[in-house]
Amino acid sequence: MAENGEEKLLAVARHIAKTLGQNDTMADDILQIFSNFDGRFSRDKLSEKMVDEDPRGRATLERTLNSFDRQISHYVAFDHPIWADMADSSAFLDAIDELIGTIRDWSPMAAEKSFGACLVRADDLMQQAMFRLEDEFKSLVERGAESFEVSRNNHESTGNLSFDSDDENEENEEGILHNGADLDHQIPIAQPITDYDIVIDALPSGTINDLHEISKRMVAAGFGKECSHVYSTCRREFLEESISRLGLQKLSIDEVQKMPWQELEDEIERWIKAANVALRILFPSERRLCDRVFFGFSSAADLSFMEVCRGSTIQLLNFADAIAIGSRSPERLFKVLDVFETLRDLMPEFDYVFSDQYCLVLRNEAITIWKRLGEAIRGIFMELENLIRRDPAKAAVPGGGLHPITRYVMNYLRAACRSRQTLEQVFDESNVVVPSNKLDDRGSSSSSMSVQMAWIMELLESNLEVKSKIYRDSALCSVFMMNNGRYIVQKVKDSELGSLLGDDWIRKHTAKVRQYCTNYQRSSWNKILGTLKLDNSSLASNAIAKSMKEKIKSFNLQFEEVCKTQSTWVVFDEQLREELRISVSRLLSPAYINFIGRLQCIPELGRNADRLIRYGPEDIEARINELFEGASGSSGGRK
Repeated sequence: MAENGEEKLLAVARHIAKTLGQNDTMADDILQIFSNFDGRFSRDKLSEKMVDEDPRGRATLERTLNSFDRQISHYVAFDHPIWADMADSSAFLDAIDELIGTIRDWSPMAAEKSFGACLVRADDLMQQAMFRLEDEFKSLVERGAESFEVSRNNHESTGNLSFDSDDENEENEEGILHNGADLDHQIPIAQPITDYDIVIDALPSGTINDLHEISKRMVAAGFGKECSHVYSTCRREFLEESISRLGLQKLSIDEVQKMPWQELEDEIERWIKAANVALRILFPSERRLCDRVFFGFSSAADLSFMEVCRGSTIQLLNFADAIAIGSRSPERLFKVLDVFETLRDLMPEFDYVFSDQYCLVLRNEAITIWKRLGEAIRGIFMELENLIRRDPAKAAVPGGGLHPITRYVMNYLRAACRSRQTLEQVFDESNVVVPSNKLDDRGSSSSSMSVQMAWIMELLESNLEVKSKIYRDSALCSVFMMNNGRYIVQKVKDSELGSLLGDDWIRKHTAKVRQYCTNYQRSSWNKILGTLKLDNSSLASNAIAKSMKEKIKSFNLQFEEVCKTQSTWVVFDEQLREELRISVSRLLSPAYINFIGRLQCIPELGRNADRLIRYGPEDIEARINELFEGASGSSGGRK
């Protein structure tokens, strides 16, 4: 081998001299420099062959290639895995190392015709060796995937996973690991987990070392992309199967958008679990594995990881995108919020796991879809505004009770405000401007979300005012506004809406409810109170008696009619109902007691007073206490 090495060295020196020397004199000068530098480069040896070919150097290279051919062909022809025996794998890698070195040493002679032919043969041998290495690489990955380990990142616990087929395991659908139907394809899937501080060692450590040794040779031989391809093909199948075992279907954007909403809600739940397991466990584990297999070759590691995770990542992102560009129906808000929050919370994982240049497009796509989800949330609130505007004023709500739109909007906003932090983030990033005349005097310092809520409340109140006009009775119109106004204020006060809209808003709308109460009393009872107004005492006694007799008859008729009518009206809030009854009683009872006292003192009427006075003071109280119970005798429950 030492002789072969010297021949190669002399051949390279002759080639350099011939290439650089533009004439014989220059070539001789270069040879002299080599001779002075190293005794092995004696002028006689270097001058032996300064012709177009060097038979001795070529013969040496051919002998070396013949030796490699025998070794490599021997291993390439194996009908069983080379890595089944450590001695065989070591010898095969040594032969490849020597072949790589030979090609590198003799490459400067490639321009020489005879040497060029030998190097073509060497490249053919290298390609055969690489093809066999690809097969061995793939086999190692596939065999190694049959057993894997899970460990905490802090390495407090590590152990082989068991794949029991007990019935209790079959019930676990949200955990990290579970047995597959075929134990030859054991794959991590979802079951209940309390945290994501887990790493899956999907290949044994020894297998990873073997793969690293193979990848090192393939990269050195210029087959890095081929190595990345075979690696990513194997691991991509493993990862995609893992995602499918998490319960997530592989759906196109169009298929997601066509799913019935109830089914889509369930699919969103599965997506959330799958996305968390993928970004927090599966992808980091694949990143760690790539870095170990391609240690020292960061570009190959990055390319391999991107190819492994791209399909699964696109699947997850496409689902989120389908939700983002789907219907803006208000009932979808809460599930869209779930998807938005999941993607937002996973952004640090996207930034960490997909940090290299190859994965930049995936990271940017995740950010784009996350922002698109924010636009969808804002669009849903715009659709809610349109729903309120378009809700028609058709049939009046019986008894002036709560309108369905009031219940819907208030309960909707209360539920939405449970995600206040998220909504504030969404609205703060919005460029949507609410009309300045609809800011409800909250000022420019209010958050975007509080302005949005105030605007929706303004729309709701305007819509209710239009609906109140359906009632022909102005008193019932006031009861309707009183009921709905009271409900709105109570829902605001005992939720996050209170802090968003502020104390001033609550005070203002509480005052409006009081005004509706006052309007009701005026509309309902002022005319009745007018009948109880005493006549001027200067009138003749017989005229007074006649007037008082007419007044008591009118009062009886009007009071009976009002009580009969308003007993079917509704005041849903028990406290408000009681306050209203007390207020009416305080308004009416003193005037009535005073009136009948005067009537009983008139001689012409006193003898027949019992026939004229239909209601005693206690009867008045009793009838007032029957008001606002509704047609069915109940006030109508609030929800």
